[in-house]
Amino acid sequence: MSSGRWWPVFGSLAGYRRSWLRPDLMAGITVWAVLVPEALAYAGIAGVDPVVGLYAAVPALLLYAAVGSSRHLVVGPMSATAALSAAIVAPIAGGDPARYLALTTAVALATGAVAVLAGLARLGFVAAFISEPVLKGFIVGLALTILIGQVPALLGIDGGHGNFFEKAAAVLGDLGELHAATAVLGGLSLAAVLALRRWLPRVPGSLLVVLAGIVAATWLELPGRGVEVVGHIDPGLPAPGLPQGLAVHDYLELLGPALGVVLIGFAEGLGAAKTYAARAGYRVDPNRELTGLGAANLGAGLCAGMVVNGSLSKTAVNGSAGARSQASGLVVAVLTVLTLLFLTGLFQNLPETVLAAVVIAAVLELIDFPALAGFYRIWTRRLGALYGPAARVDFLAAAAALAGVLIFDTLPGLLIGVGVSVLLLLYRASRPHVATLARHDALWLDRARHPELPAPADAVVVRVEAGLFFANADWVADHIRALVTDRTRVVVLDAETSPFIDVTAARMLTELSAGLRRQGVALRVARNVGQTRDVLRRLAEQGIEIPVHATVDEALGAED
Repeated sequence: MSSGRWWPVFGSLAGYRRSWLRPDLMAGITVWAVLVPEALAYAGIAGVDPVVGLYAAVPALLLYAAVGSSRHLVVGPMSATAALSAAIVAPIAGGDPARYLALTTAVALATGAVAVLAGLARLGFVAAFISEPVLKGFIVGLALTILIGQVPALLGIDGGHGNFFEKAAAVLGDLGELHAATAVLGGLSLAAVLALRRWLPRVPGSLLVVLAGIVAATWLELPGRGVEVVGHIDPGLPAPGLPQGLAVHDYLELLGPALGVVLIGFAEGLGAAKTYAARAGYRVDPNRELTGLGAANLGAGLCAGMVVNGSLSKTAVNGSAGARSQASGLVVAVLTVLTLLFLTGLFQNLPETVLAAVVIAAVLELIDFPALAGFYRIWTRRLGALYGPAARVDFLAAAAALAGVLIFDTLPGLLIGVGVSVLLLLYRASRPHVATLARHDALWLDRARHPELPAPADAVVVRVEAGLFFANADWVADHIRALVTDRTRVVVLDAETSPFIDVTAARMLTELSAGLRRQGVALRVARNVGQTRDVLRRLAEQGIEIPVHATVDEALGAED
């Protein structure tokens, strides 16, 4: 991790060894074989010409390698952010193809500007506030939406518009009109990609299937039989510069939605980068990752490309192929330039149904129903019984994000997911686990985990597993009051797991102590630590005495 404010250019290549050259070269060739067909396909998801995906990949790879901190992360067009781009642009493009393309490029520029500013402001910590359940639910919903959006191209039907369910209904309604040759080619392509991934994972299945589709379309003259193909792709590199025909207010309008793109792109990229950094024994800097994401998007936008982000799937390909540094990404960039200069004609006869198969195969990996089932099991099984509502919010958060995407579409679903993340944080903070303790030898244990242990006959011993502050003070007080019976003579609060307390919670303790005293019950505190000890001492100086003891046993044996 960088120790200063300024980061070295190509810092991820520091300490490069000659022995890394061959594995980096082989990994770069392998990733290129996957990136080219997927970049073409993801441009289709974004609603622009396939070559735009290649335009975006080259500067993204170069600039991330220069600025980012991961040695393994591969940056380029991705299905999730491509779908977000389409959702942002479509409502404001007004059906004008030229304006649509310009706005797509502007989304990349706006995303880049937001990410660079966030990185320089050291806002990388924000990723910690997006919970895994919310992100998982959002990604599953997005993957399902992408999948159903590709089915019409796979089968050669018209399809429809709207949310997931509206698109699904349109697909079902059009099944009687599917184009036989398109559907057969698409089905075989999808099966081939999945089979190669399953049994020959090191083989570039997507590229092989794309090449086979091109050969089949040319040899069997499929365009003449009604099979849609990509068509003409302009060879050469794009002219750098800002998109034409946009005003300043267009960019300003995109800054808000760009925050959502940054959020998803950063979360996926950081997750992939951390995974492979942990395996290789180095660390990544979240702030450099934000800045690297921003630089990659600015480069993509200035080269007539689309929005990009770190790719979990291509990073996995890179890592499994033996990559040791970002030199593999530079190899991919060089090979992609050669593709733009000399190989675009090869992809003109690429059937649209084959591209749809490649996209569907890619997003199937993101539909992680077992993870959602795991959240549900936590809700319904023993942990739910132990911790009540706090154990259930993970599944509810994931389900809310999933439903938000499926019902309200991508951007509203993202906002629902972010909102649920914040609510989840607040809910858990306001509903801490209050353990009722029982003695076992020299230890005091949670009776919810050890129901065989008898509770003290005339005492209540509790432990709040969180700091005490305004959001949870009333909850804790009500929970303690509910445990007091006619036989209770003393309540002991084991404060070892409550490292801090604020003014509201301190007032709660004084009021709780007074109320219990009127019932003939004493409130005592045991094992106070840190800032909680300091606050209780200040209360004592003000004449508000809450007895504090070194141990729970001492508190129980003390005389009033």
